Amino acid sequence: MSRFILALDQGTTSSRAILFDKQGNTCFLSQKPFKQIYPQAGWVEHRPEDIWQSQSEAICEVLQNSAARLEDIAAIAIANQRETAVIWDRQSGKPVYNAIVWQCRRTASTCLALKESDFADYVIQATGLPIDAYFSSTKIKWILDHVKGAKTRAERGELAFGTVDSWLLWKLTEGKTHATDYSNASRTMLYNIHSLSWDKKILEELGIAESLLPQVLPSSGYFGTVSAKISGMEALCGVPIYGVAGDQQAALFGQCCFTAGEVKNTYGTGCFALMNTGSKKTASKNRLLTTIAWGLKSGEVEYALEGSVFNAGSAIKWLQEGLGIINGPQDCDTLTATVKDCGGVVFVPAFTGLGAPHWDMYARGTLLGITRGTAKAHIVRAALESIVYQSCDLIRAMQKDSGISLSELKVDGGVTGSDFLMQFQADMLDVPVKRAKNTEATAFGAAALAGLACGFWHNQAELKAIYQYGRVFEPKMSNEQRNANYQLWFKAVERAKNWVSE
Repeated sequence: MSRFILALDQGTTSSRAILFDKQGNTCFLSQKPFKQIYPQAGWVEHRPEDIWQSQSEAICEVLQNSAARLEDIAAIAIANQRETAVIWDRQSGKPVYNAIVWQCRRTASTCLALKESDFADYVIQATGLPIDAYFSSTKIKWILDHVKGAKTRAERGELAFGTVDSWLLWKLTEGKTHATDYSNASRTMLYNIHSLSWDKKILEELGIAESLLPQVLPSSGYFGTVSAKISGMEALCGVPIYGVAGDQQAALFGQCCFTAGEVKNTYGTGCFALMNTGSKKTASKNRLLTTIAWGLKSGEVEYALEGSVFNAGSAIKWLQEGLGIINGPQDCDTLTATVKDCGGVVFVPAFTGLGAPHWDMYARGTLLGITRGTAKAHIVRAALESIVYQSCDLIRAMQKDSGISLSELKVDGGVTGSDFLMQFQADMLDVPVKRAKNTEATAFGAAALAGLACGFWHNQAELKAIYQYGRVFEPKMSNEQRNANYQLWFKAVERAKNWVSE
């Protein structure tokens, strides 16, 4: 009997491979970082082969350390950074350009022109997404328009587009599978979430050939098998791939938010809050996203409201690599404990613009309230608080859209290791914050989708029974202090908006 699901968690800065057992425990884990490329201000790229190499190295290391055999692994699951666009040659498998990352703002001017037309209303109605450089569609257009011959080759059917899940599926199956799942498709700004098909009107407007696009399949379902030709992965030859989801939808599933109204927030490079809205597509009046949560093997499709913070953990990374005022994330709580507050300092980490509910492509990072008495501890604390404030912006908007009052917040992701941040989040939202005991909620969500499809787990009730939470943070702050904090944040955000222009 198979003992594990192998989950691949391909993120913005690293690729991981994790073996989960039937109790949902993380048994073996490997993580491999890869290079970030910044060709110019506001542009972010990855080499697709770096993504694959780091992911394959992580897989091989887990297989070696676990001594897992073919019969030990029931299925492979994929959770991936979303919106990042890769286009490659169907014959050679070679990318025609670097992957344009979800954070990249190079298509802001294209988006601005589209937003000023009548087409903008159609896009949000059809896809649930506002026109923004965040999503895949204008990244695809940019590659087709700027790589010599790419548009003609795409129209001839010689090229393939995919978000990172599609790229990994292609590599794992040696080109036999060109597919994505409902959750990733819904993040391209090309997929009609009502008809569940690629939207021909949007494709025509952007000049994108439909032949370029992958087949869309249920998130919990069959995606092919691992090829025998991949060096170092002989133990996976013939293992089926049964679950695929964008990382944030995977985390929603992994946190067992199966009921409409349940909310999770994942704190990683970015910060992403999702509310399960069940079979109902809730149109946002507060500039959130209406997105597909997942598609199950039964054919049932469920939806979510989502808010996206572009810079969360990346703000902490900037403290370390940009300013050099911390040696690593572990220093943040230690420094924060040395000051009673931020000393009036407010930090808005809009390095690549502001996401929901502001959607300002031209906002930039802002550090305000600095005096001669400002110390590095104040700046570090302000950075941690900024992650909380941005999440509050999302969740307040979410409650207005849904009409549902939040009773608790389920959280996961590497940044949740900060007890200060978690307590401040509980204080500012005035609800308990439940930190996942297993911080690998994203990978577990993909594993759970795969496990349900292949019979490793039988139903969602079984998944809920094995999922555990660690510490619960109860709110302690007064309403007066909470309101004062939030007003100061709002004032700072207004200063950061519309800072640059094309």
